[in-house]
Amino acid sequence: MIMNVIETDKLTKCFGSFTAVDHISFAVGEGEIFGFLGANGAGKTTAMRMLCGLSTPTSGTGKVAGFDIYKETEQIKRHIGYMSQKFSLYGDLKVWENIRLYGGIYGLSEKQLKAKTDELLRVLDLENERNTLVDALPLGWKQKLAFSVAIIHEPRIVFLDEPTGGVDPVTRRQFWELIYQAAERGITVFVTTHYMDEAEYCNRVSIMVDGKIEALDSPSALKSSFKAGNMNEVFHALARRAKRTEN
Repeated sequence: MIMNVIETDKLTKCFGSFTAVDHISFAVGEGEIFGFLGANGAGKTTAMRMLCGLSTPTSGTGKVAGFDIYKETEQIKRHIGYMSQKFSLYGDLKVWENIRLYGGIYGLSEKQLKAKTDELLRVLDLENERNTLVDALPLGWKQKLAFSVAIIHEPRIVFLDEPTGGVDPVTRRQFWELIYQAAERGITVFVTTHYMDEAEYCNRVSIMVDGKIEALDSPSALKSSFKAGNMNEVFHALARRAKRTEN
């Protein structure tokens, strides 16, 4: 039986009279690759912030990695990984220094830090770039390094917020291979993306419109329901219903 590592029920976030996230309910299973889609202003970033323990909901309930999103936010932060489009790396530090820094933040021991540093440099084929400043790395290498340090502590869930923005299709595909490998190890991947071809790589996809989840199913089921040839057509069919433009 697959355990749910994310569960929400009528999760809502208001800013004054504006409802950014409007009573959303869904669950995500362990090891699942879950796409969380929506146009700008749909509410997906606000929803992700609540799930990461960075913003308190107005109402509704939710659990992430078994912890309550109201009362146990610090526990949530220790059991998740996070990667944004800006990668969160320190450009003025060397590659190995970034790995050790993030490993230390996530509580790895000195022995674990050494082993993980050597392992990641080897797996990412960055052994020759060990002492290179991160700012000098090509964008694709930065991206793969950022993902690897986000899961260096083997979290139950990793949140990826537009992680492949600005990189070429070949590099994006290589990045998704890392996602598949993480999911095979049981890490749940919760990803937002603007690239509809990437939505096809997810086990299930949720599409938000004006703060509400308007569709949630596997890509193949969504394409069938909307009589669409691809996820781009599904997305645009739903996005046309949007009435607001700001998150």
